[in-house]
Amino acid sequence: MDWSSDAETSLKEIPFLVRPIIRRKIESLAREAGLDGVDLAFYQQAKERFGRK
Repeated sequence: MDWSSDAETSLKEIPFLVRPIIRRKIESLAREAGLDGVDLAFYQQAKERFGRK
């Protein structure tokens, strides 16, 4: 799945050890939403959603 450079940069703020897990979860959410890629706006929405759990 394609990631925008802004979203990729923001993902690097996540600790290295959990980053692959978060990436997979965000990509799964993007697929469920019918998206072909992750942009910064979607990344931020997904991050907020994880914070609510």
